Amino acid sequence: MVASLLALWSAWSGSVWAAVCSQPVYLTFDTGHMGVAPLIAEVLQRQQVRVTFFAAQEKTREGDGTLGQHWSTWWREQARHGHEFASHTYDHAYWRADLPEQRFRIRPSSGSQAGQDLNWSAQDYCDNLRQAAARLQTLTGQAPLSLFRAPGGKTSPALLRAAKACGFEHVGWAEAGFLGDELSSDKFPNDRLLQKALKTIRSGDILMAHLGIWSRQDPWAPAVLEPLIVGLKAKGLCFATLREHPHYQRWITQHPLKLSGLPASPQ
Repeated sequence: MVASLLALWSAWSGSVWAAVCSQPVYLTFDTGHMGVAPLIAEVLQRQQVRVTFFAAQEKTREGDGTLGQHWSTWWREQARHGHEFASHTYDHAYWRADLPEQRFRIRPSSGSQAGQDLNWSAQDYCDNLRQAAARLQTLTGQAPLSLFRAPGGKTSPALLRAAKACGFEHVGWAEAGFLGDELSSDKFPNDRLLQKALKTIRSGDILMAHLGIWSRQDPWAPAVLEPLIVGLKAKGLCFATLREHPHYQRWITQHPLKLSGLPASPQ
């Protein structure tokens, strides 16, 4: 009952928001070490910005992984604030190459087989997408979007066809929407990333950042996040989730995820 009410509220608020948000950008976050996740959530709430989170079960600075029990309250709070959620593969599984007979070379960066090159069928990949989605549904109490983002954005036409066949549409990001939080803070300091984003981002762009990057010494968030949001608003832009994105709206409506019978808790 609660999940149904949340879904109805999300759809209603999304349609209302779309009516007033005439020059939207779509801010998205992939999971990371989660060290900055509470600060990001505070900024989003203070600025009244709704985003889309793509989640995998990744290693974190504290707790039992991004989709572990330690972070369950945080995920539930993000759902309460109107954010949307989608799969990033459960094992943060990188596509490496296509193989014969509709199989793929996959290298997870999380889970028991992290760092190994694996030979996955299309079904294996779909199961990993669905496992992340099922866990998100358990954590947030709402159905995730029927979208996914491949780790690193690495895909092939064959992989995209396989994912579509099991109900998932892929989401990348705009060139200007690569916000640079993965880059070296020595070569790409925060003020430089901020100025570039404010100069190049346009209405309709999908933006991408992370809930913490292990390798960046000077964290991008929240240092860049709030001035970026304020600056884009000053340019007349507004923020919406991917549920309102014109390219994905029909897909989401026509392909609701069916997640019954799938594992919904960390392995």
